[in-house]
Amino acid sequence: MEIQQHDNGTKGAFYIEIEGKRLAEMTYTYAGTENVIIDHTEVDEYFKGQGVGYKLIESAVLFFRERNLKVIPLCPFAAAVFKKKHDLYKDVLS
Repeated sequence: MEIQQHDNGTKGAFYIEIEGKRLAEMTYTYAGTENVIIDHTEVDEYFKGQGVGYKLIESAVLFFRERNLKVIPLCPFAAAVFKKKHDLYKDVLS
């Protein structure tokens, strides 16, 4: 299972694709030059119970840290993850 990323400078996504089909995806949008909004996370039933949503968020957090970006987690799943793992991710919260 490989997490891939696409980023065009205004929007981006972390995702898992199998046989050309995205089965898991977390999308984000840039809000200015210092912030990103996580706006959607979706994981197919195929990955149920495997923590794939958490892995997408973790990959995104590493990417955002490297670029000194702050996160606004508007997606309900992402907001719950940031609340649950506040101590791990508080440095990237906007």
